[in-house]
Formats: sequence, structure tokens, C-alpha cells
Amino acid sequence: MNNDAKETIESLIKLMGFNDFAVSYIEDSRRFLIFINDAPFLQRFLPQFISDLEFVVKMIFNKKNIDIAFIDINNYRKDREDLIIKLAKAAAKKASVTKKEVSLPAMNAYERRIIHSELSLHPDLKTESSGEGKQRHVIIKPIE
Repeated sequence: MNNDAKETIESLIKLMGFNDFAVSYIEDSRRFLIFINDAPFLQRFLPQFISDLEFVVKMIFNKKNIDIAFIDINNYRKDREDLIIKLAKAAAKKASVTKKEVSLPAMNAYERRIIHSELSLHPDLKTESSGEGKQRHVIIKPIE
């Protein structure tokens, strides 16, 4: 399965016109890591490019009943996850110290889930999502 998926992803990237790239699969996290070296324009469009490529790959493999978990290009998602965890910890500290709720910026469901998971270990805090659609965000509340 992973070889078939890897070859499919490599073919898609070649068809997009990229020549200098590498694709690897991390079994533990079920992630495909892709490094594209010859695409300076990706810096500006990387989030949308990742989303679009992941959508296409998932559509291809859904037809084969194969679940592809995650695609990350040039460590964008990993770096974003690290940033979100730092933001969550800083907001948690602020909520604990000030004893007031802290609202975080709007995020997608995956990013909100990272915050809920990260802060679930804080017994003095609770998190909840609020808002609708693209305005949905996490609120961190101290427990009194």
C-alpha cells in the first residue's frame, strides 16, 4: 500500500512540473513527508497547495479503499503544529495567571483539536470551541 501510494504521489508531483523532490512515509504517524526544492512559489501558496494535493490523493485512494492519513510538504504542518502548541501553552499560562478566559484566533478543526489535546492535561483549565464556520475558535477558561 505505502509503495503504491508513494509512487502515486511522486507521479502527481512530477505531473505538476516539479523535478527536485523527495517523498517518504512515516509509519508511526501515517504521514507522507514531501520535500520540494525547486518551487520558490510554494512559500506563498503552501497551505492551499498541501490541502489541494491531500484532497486529490485521498480521492484517488478512497476509490481503492485505502486510507491516507496526512501529507506534509517542506515541514509546513509540523512547524504549524509546533507554533499552535506554543500558542496554546502561552494562552493557558495567561488564563491561569489572570483567572480570565482567553480566546484564540479562528482555526480549522485539526488545529483546534491540537489545542484541546494539549490543554486537556491542565486540571485548572477547560477548553471549548465557539463560533461558526471559518470563525470557529478555542476559548480557554480557568476552572474555579
